[in-house]
Amino acid sequence: MTPPPEHTDGLLGPAAIRELAQQLDLRPTKSLGQNFLHDANTIRRIVRTAELTPEDVVLEVGPGLGSLTLGLLPAAARVTAVEIDPRLAALLPQTVGERSPALADRLTVVEADALRIADLPGPPPTALVANLPYNVAVPVLLHLLELFPTLRRALVLVQAEVAERLAAAPGGAAYGIPSVKAAWYGEVRRAGNVGRRVFWPEPNVDSGLVSLVRRPPPPGDRAATFAVVDAAFATRRKGLRAALARWAGSPAAAEQRLRAAGIDPATRGEQLSVTDFARLAATVPS
Repeated sequence: MTPPPEHTDGLLGPAAIRELAQQLDLRPTKSLGQNFLHDANTIRRIVRTAELTPEDVVLEVGPGLGSLTLGLLPAAARVTAVEIDPRLAALLPQTVGERSPALADRLTVVEADALRIADLPGPPPTALVANLPYNVAVPVLLHLLELFPTLRRALVLVQAEVAERLAAAPGGAAYGIPSVKAAWYGEVRRAGNVGRRVFWPEPNVDSGLVSLVRRPPPPGDRAATFAVVDAAFATRRKGLRAALARWAGSPAAAEQRLRAAGIDPATRGEQLSVTDFARLAATVPS
């Protein structure tokens, strides 16, 4: 008998996803951002877009029932999957063992909250590829990029609005804190749209792929730069002289530091690049 199309390369389709969920008596929760991919073509597209090499060590966050994991294993040397749900973490090696037994030794599963991990077993990760839970996508991405400087690139699937913010350029309406902080680590761009119907349960928003290619950060201190970014966008309708008054100590002190950085005090935060923010953070209070 010919196996159903969803089984020909070990990838999970809608029927397999529901079967595995039933096995665990799993009801996907909003609090954990559980929306499981079930479309093999979308999985193949994500893996292709990630441009992995056979030497890559992939970090996957929120593997869920294993849809993307099964697509990643043939394309990389190793996959380290970080899963917060103990039931899913326990089931994943079994699913991979049954559907891709020849690749099972490439998988390491870590049961943990990705926002709280401080290290990972095995060789350091070189690529982050993940369907990130919507509610923590930006903090998880930034935490992992800071924690693992070995990550040369990332491809993450996030809510469409978050994808727009992450990849926004200075001057646009979507440009803000996520845009600047992501740009600290690398070149960020939109890498495609993903509709709702490829998930179970179907979310009420569309999704988007975001690609980041690591490059050296601008000269300056990351924590100091991020503090200025947070202050600048806390009241984004104000000019920077007013918006940065608390950060600098007073409006006059903010103006002095802005002028020292070569920035017009009437400028708003959304006009500045990450390099501008780093230069501003590096100015010395008078």
